[in-house]
Amino acid sequence: MKARLKTRSIVAAVSAASVALIGFVAVPAHADTRSTVVAIESNTFTSYNNITPDTNIVINGDVQYLTGFPMFYYDDKLNIVPNPKLATWKITKNTASDFEVTYTIAPGRVWSDGVPITAADLLLWHVTTSSDYSKAAGLGDPSSSAGSAFNSVNYGGVYDSHIAGIPTISDNGMSITFKYDSQIPDYLLNGPALEPMPAHTLVELAAGKTSLGSVADGTAANAKFISDVTSKNTKDLLALGKIWSNSYNFTTVDSSTNPLLLVNNGAYKVKSIDSNQITLVASPTYNSGPALSGITTLVIKQGIADGSPSAQALANGDADVYQGQPTADAVAQLKAIQTAKVVTSSSLAFEHIELRVASSGSDTYTGPFAWSGGQKAADLRKAFLLAYPRADIVSKLIAPINPNAVVLSSVINLPGNPEYDHSASVNGMAAFNRGSQADRTAQALRLVKKWYPTAGNGNTPISINLLWGSPGNTRRTSEAALIIAAEAQAGFKVTAPATAGWGGKLTATQYDAHFFIFDQTANPQDAQACGIFQAGGGSNYTGINDPDINKYCDALQKTSLPQATINRYRILIEQAVAKDAFFLGIFQNPEVTAYNSALQNVVPAPLSPSLFWNFWTWHF
Repeated sequence: MKARLKTRSIVAAVSAASVALIGFVAVPAHADTRSTVVAIESNTFTSYNNITPDTNIVINGDVQYLTGFPMFYYDDKLNIVPNPKLATWKITKNTASDFEVTYTIAPGRVWSDGVPITAADLLLWHVTTSSDYSKAAGLGDPSSSAGSAFNSVNYGGVYDSHIAGIPTISDNGMSITFKYDSQIPDYLLNGPALEPMPAHTLVELAAGKTSLGSVADGTAANAKFISDVTSKNTKDLLALGKIWSNSYNFTTVDSSTNPLLLVNNGAYKVKSIDSNQITLVASPTYNSGPALSGITTLVIKQGIADGSPSAQALANGDADVYQGQPTADAVAQLKAIQTAKVVTSSSLAFEHIELRVASSGSDTYTGPFAWSGGQKAADLRKAFLLAYPRADIVSKLIAPINPNAVVLSSVINLPGNPEYDHSASVNGMAAFNRGSQADRTAQALRLVKKWYPTAGNGNTPISINLLWGSPGNTRRTSEAALIIAAEAQAGFKVTAPATAGWGGKLTATQYDAHFFIFDQTANPQDAQACGIFQAGGGSNYTGINDPDINKYCDALQKTSLPQATINRYRILIEQAVAKDAFFLGIFQNPEVTAYNSALQNVVPAPLSPSLFWNFWTWHF
């Protein structure tokens, strides 16, 4: 159950409770040469566009990464690796108030339908990321309850705050220049990498086309797209926004699927998708990145439970690679497989509990934790977090997998970061760690009794609706049970059923709290904290709007800073988070990867897409 945390903004649905291994693709265990890999995903694919609030989940992002090669990627050492085969970039103006970056597409790069990749495809980034443009073009205010015609998670980020005007395209159509009002430090992470769908197919889909067109058709569609964007053609842009926001939300691909929806620039293209698996095959037109090393078919078995079913599939030779969140028993099963290698590592992903304080969607939140509830709500938020059984969760569910696991005292600087210990000692989170859990629960009950004098002794007057992932994750089922029992001792009656499609409900105000993993995809100066805590941040599902947090985030995102200043602002942000009592880290995610020992170059990375980051190097 992961949320995909993006620099421009996020969460993955969880597995089914059980799975029959019938339907797995059989692979020859001892073939001299194999070109097919079968991977297991506990999550379920929901969309070919992972940049909307409801679809920005890990498995969708993984499929996008496998089928759409970007301008750069992160390796397993957190280095940004440029991809000059697709594009290059350079800073073309560098002053405090006029900062320009020009991106140039390499000649001859093509989409899978043969249409050239051009600057028009990078202009699409602006349309889905600039709030000023959305409002000026009559597409709606992304910060309003109605939102924009392009239902994008990118609004509200660094690009949105600092872009100045519409990007300009060169005369040959292959370069595009973005102008910013300040020297933003992470311009690369907050600029275009390449949208998950090409501009020309949006135009063709909006025109009602149901088959691939010619290169000339695609070129003409690109010209129309540029014209519509630069002239702010509201009518046509609204039609494009409807396609972009809705038409890619499919869970089945077969012979009846409109092929325009599947056009990409990646090493693989989608052959088929059904409720059990996603089949990707090598794309014959691919020239946007490094060549494949021998794996021409990649099958993703989706919705497979994180426990014994995954281990059984690997043991039987029905699957080659798995990465997930298994129980300690399942890890033991994986390690017992003689033909598999198992790697346990700590990723830059963390479990957390967050409390809603205000609306983050279209409805108004007036529940027990609401900011508008004043001191009473503040006391209840603090009480809920104090009573939250973080130590029990770590000791009973995580330590058996990772004996070095700790209850998190910082989520901006995770364990392993040299700043973690110092941050934890001064960021204010110690208030939620003091004493034993019994001490903290007693303190929580005293806070609750200020407002509900009869609370305790089996009386739970405060109802809390807690959101978490779909059925099938044994670890999280156990986690929910621990939470319900612990919070009852402080007067909270927690309702926490497993919820299918939970990622699309994070903005729903009927939920007072959520717990899940944020899965980091980049390593910017603000450590992606501002996406979670800044007002309007793409991963802000609590509705928090703290002026101090906003101020420090603005400073981190505006210009490159000395490391000492960066560290100080990060601590100040967490001090504000602790004061507001709406968010606590629980544990750093123990990433377990198991794979067929004959499969070469599986090297898990700390950032998403951890498993697949170097897929092109895989071979038997």
